[in-house]
Amino acid sequence: MSKTDFDLFLEEQLCDPGFAERFKRAGEAWDVALQLAALREKAGLSQKDLARKLKTSQQQISRLESPRYEGHSLSMLRRVAKVLHARVRVVLEADEAGKAGALAETTVPYRVRRTAAKHT
Repeated sequence: MSKTDFDLFLEEQLCDPGFAERFKRAGEAWDVALQLAALREKAGLSQKDLARKLKTSQQQISRLESPRYEGHSLSMLRRVAKVLHARVRVVLEADEAGKAGALAETTVPYRVRRTAAKHT
């Protein structure tokens, strides 16, 4: 099977380490979203039903099931899992090169602004 123009374009883009990292993170978010939606549907619940059981909004459930959302908290995933009779399992793995990457997110510089103490 020959490669499509998109396949060739994606291969080219994946040579950029920054793009490759963002692409990988997007895949991870997609996996979480699909798992949540599948478990909810298997339980026979709508987003609104699940929201009601969790005492949250349907919009929050929609956000959790969105592949673009990366703000999943472990506590919320546990709450959802409990209602859906599932469990949460988190796996951390070393990268292929054997070196742990810093953080999946870009670090934000943190500076403390100190004020001079007044002496009386």
